[in-house]
Amino acid sequence: MQGLTFDIAHLLAGTLVLVSFIELYQDRLTALINVYAAHAIVLTLSVAWQALAQHAPHLYITATIALVFKAAVIPLALRRIVIRLGIHREIETVVGVGPAMLIGIGLVALSMVVMLRVTAEADPLAREDLAFALSVVLLGLLMMVTRRNAVSQVIGFMSLENGLVLAATGAKGMPLVVEISVAFSVLIAFIVIGIFLFRIRERFDTVDIQALDRFRGERR
Repeated sequence: MQGLTFDIAHLLAGTLVLVSFIELYQDRLTALINVYAAHAIVLTLSVAWQALAQHAPHLYITATIALVFKAAVIPLALRRIVIRLGIHREIETVVGVGPAMLIGIGLVALSMVVMLRVTAEADPLAREDLAFALSVVLLGLLMMVTRRNAVSQVIGFMSLENGLVLAATGAKGMPLVVEISVAFSVLIAFIVIGIFLFRIRERFDTVDIQALDRFRGERR
């Protein structure tokens, strides 16, 4: 029974990494938002399973927060922002999809090697989940670096935060007050980012980061 528990936990964490790769592959904002919603749903399932495996009922609250805010509220708000900003188009990238995917594979391999060695004495369930979580964090960072559109960078940030939640729950959970404060901090950050997106659009008529670089006198 314990082996099945570990297998399902690792399956869900590995699926989260896979969905992160699918996010990297997307080249349209609407599709990217939909994949992010799937990312949040997988996180919800992973946290709920950790609650069951660890006998930690408070993690069900974390799973509920992830489902409500990350899988429903934030994707809905992002869709409305995209509609209001009128940016239904392809996402411009710094590097192509192929090189980005190869870099992502390298980051995942690096995460596995580093984390499994550093946590050699840790609980088997926790150490492998931490390796997957670090992979999700690095893939979120990679999305932020390789995308020029501000909205896609916001999604990269949110995906990165999903990896942090996975790490916290995999490492035998975190205090409920921390979970709630993190959820509200992310929500506030999202609201602030949304306001900045509207201000950027109003000022420069675009949310392309490259256009902001040109305004500062930087050319790529």
